[in-house]
Amino acid sequence: MTTQNQDSFANYVASSIKVALAEDVGPGDLTAELIPVGQQVQARVLAREACILCGRPWFDEVFRQLDASITVDWQIEEGDRAVADQLICTVNGPARSVLTGERTALNFLQLLSATASTAHDYVEAISGTQATILDTRKTIPGLRLAQKYAVRIGGAQNHRIGLYDAILIKENHIASGGGISKTIGTALQLSEDVLVEIEAETLDEMQEALKAGAHRILLDNFSTDGLATAVRLRDEMAPDITLEASGGITLDNVRAIAATGVDYISIGALTKDVKAIDLSMQFEW
Repeated sequence: MTTQNQDSFANYVASSIKVALAEDVGPGDLTAELIPVGQQVQARVLAREACILCGRPWFDEVFRQLDASITVDWQIEEGDRAVADQLICTVNGPARSVLTGERTALNFLQLLSATASTAHDYVEAISGTQATILDTRKTIPGLRLAQKYAVRIGGAQNHRIGLYDAILIKENHIASGGGISKTIGTALQLSEDVLVEIEAETLDEMQEALKAGAHRILLDNFSTDGLATAVRLRDEMAPDITLEASGGITLDNVRAIAATGVDYISIGALTKDVKAIDLSMQFEW
């Protein structure tokens, strides 16, 4: 990561935490006022289930913004696998500030570890195939870049970040743009540097998109037999065009989908249906 990218990432994390703390703490933590001023505490964060750890920058930033005297001692690196009951880190500092930051810090660590863990599970499921697991835009509002970061930590890759960095032509775009070929042609003229992808629901639509020169074709809810046929047709007609499978993909069927020879498999569940990893913070007074 370049220095400029590091600064941009740090600014994004800091901004995310500023919003989250304003939402949770507001003008002040009333309950924390019950704790004597100056009392120190050590808190231990434990994994209650196996996971891929993700979210350390957000966790650290919570306590940095609340109280710079708080220290976090990590026992596991970002992206490492934790097992149940493993010590993740210890937090030391003023008890009031640690208690105030507990929930916000854990929220980020639990959510992003869940996204990374889900991505890792899908990547492992297709190990040895040529396919790549991608995320989608089905993210928690306001946390897209954080979740897409977690997807990468889990070993998968990002699809487009938003509507501004790639073109994905879907049914309504085709209907209003004059059909598959015409819409692809228009899209290709917009920029030479932007991915132009189109969604196809049938083999006929896919073949028209191949002839029109789309960079990638998204095969929406195709059966495994349909995907295999699509790969064969692509190899015969336009081998440089990549194919992406999407829709109805689970851990149970993802390997069979990858085995058809598609290049990419996009899965909304990586970011949309995540269940927070069970982590707990235990205080030692």
